[in-house]
Amino acid sequence: MRNGMHTDTERCVRAVRSKDARFDGWFFTAVLTTGIYCRPSCPVVPPKPENMTFHPSAAACQQAGFRACKRCRPDTSPGSPEWNQRADLVARAMRLIGDGIVDREGVPGLAGRLGYSTRQIERQLLAELGAGPLALARAQRAQTARLLIETAPLPMTEIAFAAGFSSIRTFNDTVREVFALSPSELRDRLPRNRAAAVARAGRTAAAGGGTGARTDRGTGAVATASGALSLRLPFRAPLNPDNLFGHLVATAVPGVEEWRDGSYRRTLRLPYGHGIVALTPHADHIGCRLTLSDLRDLTVAISRCRRMLDLDADPVAVDDQLRTDPLLAPLVDKAPGRRVPRTVDEAEFAVRAVLGQQVSTAAARTHAARLVTAHGEPVEDPEGGLTHLFPSPDALAAVDPETLAMPRTRRTTFTTLVRQLADGTLHLGVESDWAEARARLLDLPGFGPWTVDVIAMRALGDPDAFLPTDLGVRRAAQELGLPSTPAALTARAAAWRPWRAYAVQYLWATDSHPINFLPV
Repeated sequence: MRNGMHTDTERCVRAVRSKDARFDGWFFTAVLTTGIYCRPSCPVVPPKPENMTFHPSAAACQQAGFRACKRCRPDTSPGSPEWNQRADLVARAMRLIGDGIVDREGVPGLAGRLGYSTRQIERQLLAELGAGPLALARAQRAQTARLLIETAPLPMTEIAFAAGFSSIRTFNDTVREVFALSPSELRDRLPRNRAAAVARAGRTAAAGGGTGARTDRGTGAVATASGALSLRLPFRAPLNPDNLFGHLVATAVPGVEEWRDGSYRRTLRLPYGHGIVALTPHADHIGCRLTLSDLRDLTVAISRCRRMLDLDADPVAVDDQLRTDPLLAPLVDKAPGRRVPRTVDEAEFAVRAVLGQQVSTAAARTHAARLVTAHGEPVEDPEGGLTHLFPSPDALAAVDPETLAMPRTRRTTFTTLVRQLADGTLHLGVESDWAEARARLLDLPGFGPWTVDVIAMRALGDPDAFLPTDLGVRRAAQELGLPSTPAALTARAAAWRPWRAYAVQYLWATDSHPINFLPV
């Protein structure tokens, strides 16, 4: 754990001098002599230690009056791993801010979802991050604005509101303050071929024909006439895509998810509309192609895709801990950087977990596909075979239980879950308190430890969730010489904490199931 790393000046200076990209997002370097802030791996010659100060967030740098470096673009760093591995108030608040809640509901909405006063939220965020919720949301809006300015052939007025700004003046002032350039100057600084591509795409879109042009340089590509945006999602190396994409594709619900042309594609239910995303693994980034019905959902869509692919994880810290077990070490050394495949919709995953109880992967997909066809919202997908959004809890709560092809006890489990999700009795989201959510799920009929922990691991994002009763985990444990009974395996796994969810991925990977292999 590297909590408060920005306060350890000596470690930060060493990281900056070594240009170690593993620390990008953990802290930011503000240079007193130039007034800019950088990521630790900035390619420029490091400043003298006495001219550097360190901050825990880009927002804190901006609050202190520093501008983003034009070389290393610190605003595009991977997010801090802390917010996805902690369950405290600050981490839950940061996950919600990343999901765009401050832009949609304001600070009172953020506080209300967390069950604290706005004053308590602001005080804790300021103490740990050097910036309050408004400043953190502002930094996120600035990053989204820059992305749209550099990739989308849209007028600046549309970009301003799509990025979440309430006025053109605030948009102009923020962009100039953060990047030391006006929005028009940011676009003018694009390499000539990218600027031409943006202009061509804009003309094509205005004419209503063609597919436009795009390029994969920089942070992403220009928008096409179809409305798609292509960009790069950074991550901390190493990243093993095999089980990550393999799991998502092997369990994909027809009509909602598919593997096509080397990309995992799925539909997205978003606050202002819907979207379709195609995610493609590359050696140094994940290619992300987004088509959105409302561009105001861009920030949220990117955040949820990053969360689904666990891209803000710190694989070095995870793997170093798991290697301390001599029986796990060979698995880690063979394929380091495994991630936990998660979800873009916590309620959807909980429903699918119930559908998958005590049946094969194929049967679970069949059950889900029937629900999607009957109760999902249709969408158009000119580039593939996606047909629906996964049904909302409200739609599923209206389903006649007698029409469900499952045992009566599981029907009871299903209907109880979706009704509580629909009426708000049970809420599963990025801000959920993991312990409280577990307790509420265990109170539901038909929910045992396996179902609760797989939801905690893949929907709620608990990095320490563990499945000692899972058949695949127990089989792998026995083959490796680890204890195979749930109690004994749990005791042995205490040494793997707080990364037991990642240990599960390594144990599952010993099997030949399709979830462990990148589709071809």
